[in-house]
Amino acid sequence: MRPHGRDALASLYFEYPIFDDHALPWDTGYSYYRGKKILEFQMPDSANEKFRPMYNLQQQYIEQFLYQCVEKNPFIEMRWRSELMQINKDTDTVHLDIKDPLRSYTIACDWVVAADGARSTTRRLCGHRLNGENYEGRYVIADVQMDHDFLTIRRALFDPKSRPGGTVLIHKQPHNIWRIDYQLGPEENAQDAIAETSVRQSVAAVLADIGYAGTWDLEWWSIYSANTLLLDDYRDGRIFFAGDSAHNVPIFGVRGLNNGIADGFNIGWKLAYFLTDKADIDILDSYTPERRGATLDVFANATKSTRFMTPPTQGWQVMRDAALSLALTDTRFGKLANPRQMTPYTYAQSPLTHKDDATFTAGPKSGAVFLDAPYADGYLCDALSGSYSLIYFGQTPPDDQDWCNVLKADPHSTLGDLYDAQNGTAYLIRPDLHIAGRWKHFDKTRFDASLAKAALR
Repeated sequence: MRPHGRDALASLYFEYPIFDDHALPWDTGYSYYRGKKILEFQMPDSANEKFRPMYNLQQQYIEQFLYQCVEKNPFIEMRWRSELMQINKDTDTVHLDIKDPLRSYTIACDWVVAADGARSTTRRLCGHRLNGENYEGRYVIADVQMDHDFLTIRRALFDPKSRPGGTVLIHKQPHNIWRIDYQLGPEENAQDAIAETSVRQSVAAVLADIGYAGTWDLEWWSIYSANTLLLDDYRDGRIFFAGDSAHNVPIFGVRGLNNGIADGFNIGWKLAYFLTDKADIDILDSYTPERRGATLDVFANATKSTRFMTPPTQGWQVMRDAALSLALTDTRFGKLANPRQMTPYTYAQSPLTHKDDATFTAGPKSGAVFLDAPYADGYLCDALSGSYSLIYFGQTPPDDQDWCNVLKADPHSTLGDLYDAQNGTAYLIRPDLHIAGRWKHFDKTRFDASLAKAALR
């Protein structure tokens, strides 16, 4: 996985430093056409922020670290080798028929979050299907162990010697693992292409393209294609769909597991607030418009990237190749090879988001993800809790706000400048780090209206 350091996934880093200890940060990408660099892009970054814009970390480490957290949590039970056989729903309960190697039994659930992958059994048993587009482009993905001092940057090779007419992506991963994705040609048979001998030959050719002639070991490989598929609704009564059970997104721009974790974080804090009487049940209605909206935003960007990386028709192929050829002499065309990395979605139209205050001229808008900056003895991200937080710029924060974490800030600080603040400015930040509302001049009446809109108690 290549997580974005500033979206909801960043909560993992805030809560569990072990993620940051292993992940590799990066902010630069190169694109090449026939061996010549045609683009160097720099992701927005700032010394004001604790984390870099992008991190590389393989999925198995994510799973390992999360499992270690689960083991320590007395409120979570993990059951292995358990198969969902049937779902029965009534007004206030979901009954799950489960089978494991020792027995069959039924669980009565108040709520269910289905995160059971692209071939979701839950989705099938509920009678739902993913809708959207399948792309023809197929990629082999291989993890290679090699000791090399290449920088941790993202590389894209168009029409390289190793894959004439195709595309190759290269990322450095922790512990000297290099992830190589290379496109298969229309004439290549998928089963033949993923045979170990074929994968080794293809990887060796890619490594030769980047000038590496040392030793290496093939660790793992698989095959995938790019799809933009999603459910019409991420909720079926008391069942919520998250991750690949709700949507399949192309990997270009690192949008896969990142979106799944954002889904889980989104519905997780809302269920927690409802179950602990901090919010009305209406708060759950915001899950689909927020997260399905985020998926559609991903599709809008990923489709552009996918069509450039894997042209779906001969016409697209001609246009793509023409743009790449022009990029050899005109840098403007190289920008078309920008992978459009994942950026956090803004919940501007969410039922939980207060209408943005038009008197602001800068700062994160209502619905956007917070911006990190130095605060107290650390960073703002360190001060944000797992609940709502109110950042008040000035000496006297509003009274009677014990339901949230109140942070007092200096309007003349770096944070104040970043948030376009003056004395009396306030920002309300949700548990998932999105701005619920902001006020140039804090007004309790409008603030209370915002809380009602957010279904908070």
